[in-house]
Amino acid sequence: MMRGAVFHYDADHDYGYISGVDGKRYIFSRADLTEEMNIARGMPVEFTPDDGTAHDVAAAKPTAPSLDGSLQQRGRIAENHSARSMGLWAYFLRALIDDYRNFSGRARRKEFWAFYLWFSVVFVALFGFGILLNLAISGFDDGPTTSIGHIPFLLFVLIAILPSIAVVVRRLHDIGLTGWLVLLCYTPALGAVAFLVFGLLPSQFGKNRWGPMPAGAGPA
Repeated sequence: MMRGAVFHYDADHDYGYISGVDGKRYIFSRADLTEEMNIARGMPVEFTPDDGTAHDVAAAKPTAPSLDGSLQQRGRIAENHSARSMGLWAYFLRALIDDYRNFSGRARRKEFWAFYLWFSVVFVALFGFGILLNLAISGFDDGPTTSIGHIPFLLFVLIAILPSIAVVVRRLHDIGLTGWLVLLCYTPALGAVAFLVFGLLPSQFGKNRWGPMPAGAGPA
């Protein structure tokens, strides 16, 4: 058995997450409870961990007050960390820096759209900056034309190619499909439609072959 603290539970969709003392999150539902109880954030619990899921969940037996307080604090910290990670910019940076070659996990809809929203913003901003810089270098048509201002834009595109593919693959995993369907996004006739459909489909409930449901995700 492992001790932990509840830091999220969605009663409508009947799923939640427990922050274990090992620092990992475990998904659970009421079917995993050993007894009927009111589930509250920060509630100390004991459970059997099983590859990202929690089974035999029960209210933790009181031990030292400091331990329960520590578990509750861990739950609050995990919840606050989860809330911060829900930011669009945070999702973009995580996909670009930390998960740029992660082709095995899952990505909820918010992560998918956050990445491509900020990708588009940075794409347009750097392209516009390149045009202005080229004009300034060439003296606004008084000197020879140059394309040096587009170097930051081109570097960003090159850096973002792999993360942009990876986030689509993880989105496909999240809806229960093989990541190879990412190829549809790069076909001339179906690309835009496939991209839109993959981004709008809801997460597959619970755990699937690519991992547990991402925190904050839920059925439509």
